[in-house]
Amino acid sequence: MNCPMSNPADLLTLIAQGESETVEFKRSVAELEQVVETIVALANTHGGLVLIGVGPKDEVVGVDVGQVTGERIANRITGNTDPVIYPSVQIVEVAGRKVFMIAVPESDNKPHLTAGRAFVRVGVTTVQMRRDEYERLLLLRRQSPFDRREALDATLEDIAEDKVRWYLARAARERNIPVDPALPTVENLKRLELARKRDGRLVLTVAALLFFGKQPRHFAPHSMIRLARFQGTTPSNFIDRLDLAGALPEMIDEAERFVLRNTRVAAKVSGFERREITEYPYAAVREAIANAVAHRDYDREDVGVRVSIFGDRIEVQSPGRLPAPLTLDTLGEEYALRNRVIAELLFNIRYIERWNTGILRMRQLMRQHGLPEPVFQEVGQTFRVTFTGPGEHILDLIPEAGVTDLRALGLNERQVQALALMVNEGKELSNRQYCDLFGVTYTTAFRDLSELVKTGQARKIGSGRASRYGA
Repeated sequence: MNCPMSNPADLLTLIAQGESETVEFKRSVAELEQVVETIVALANTHGGLVLIGVGPKDEVVGVDVGQVTGERIANRITGNTDPVIYPSVQIVEVAGRKVFMIAVPESDNKPHLTAGRAFVRVGVTTVQMRRDEYERLLLLRRQSPFDRREALDATLEDIAEDKVRWYLARAARERNIPVDPALPTVENLKRLELARKRDGRLVLTVAALLFFGKQPRHFAPHSMIRLARFQGTTPSNFIDRLDLAGALPEMIDEAERFVLRNTRVAAKVSGFERREITEYPYAAVREAIANAVAHRDYDREDVGVRVSIFGDRIEVQSPGRLPAPLTLDTLGEEYALRNRVIAELLFNIRYIERWNTGILRMRQLMRQHGLPEPVFQEVGQTFRVTFTGPGEHILDLIPEAGVTDLRALGLNERQVQALALMVNEGKELSNRQYCDLFGVTYTTAFRDLSELVKTGQARKIGSGRASRYGA
């Protein structure tokens, strides 16, 4: 929640918009018990404002400030909340009447209670918090951030030294971070603050295992990415599906490859030169996937990061709402981290930018590609980024004359996917590989690949059994 507004015109505009997840109206100070419940709910959710002196139909009725003071309201709140909430209570004048404005920031010491009960905001209502959510928040209060916790059952044998070497080389290349590859692995882990000595033994952090572990899922089973390409625009029938488990950089790379092979390429033929346009700016989608991995709530073990590809959009969804003080309105302006160690490690190898910069970059890339800016939403206890695609109007992304859609050439879905692998990933496919990829006979593979060559979309390399096909 941003700083409370005190401009009467701004408050009138806010009141006219009605109650919301972050705004509650109370007619009079007689409703102080409900006010305290709402304040607890706001502190436990995303923060917000309570305005006393505004009626249920958004009319400003005002309060008699001679009968009750802001100090009395503040004392009522602090005396009936646990842990104590210290709100900002102001008297403001709106439409010629006095109104109490109570500003409540989102708390970093959740869950708060009043009269032994915890509350949250759901839409425009204040409801009692579920027991499982209460217990989860209580556990979080007592623990260190997920990525800094110690994996007490892990040893140096669980670390893949080649992953450490790869990381150090890339960090030096991408961010000029000084490294010394000649040092033992354990010393480099200490320099990265991913390992420490305790009682004479080496202790690794969870972040060390997520980046360099031989089997990261052994220590964080929920750290996976689930991907699916659905038929049409609803999550009913899927065409392709993949569950990823491994080191975080590896999963981000593999997730990008999945998106590449499950989205379309349109082609423009001009003279002897062929130009392709991708369905989406892949750098923007990759940024969203990397951000989801970096900033998700790893304490939620019931769900992982999800990437869903539909005929008209791509959705990247991660567990956890925005970390305080971020809100949907301040995305791209403010900067906050839930997993500081993970984010820093990904930043070092240029897998993510600073979050506000990354958000701005996604917006810019989509605009430059001729598509709407991504849509950012909080859905329940998750955060979702939606990239709207061109649908059947992919060729509108290249308005010049002489454009040819690959499907307009009579290519089937197998051929389009094979060409996407050739163009997007530089792969060369043999007849046997084509058979294995698409589950077809050798005759069908030969016919499909020969048609790609005939239409000028692919070329044949070699001859006989050694023949391969590439872009």
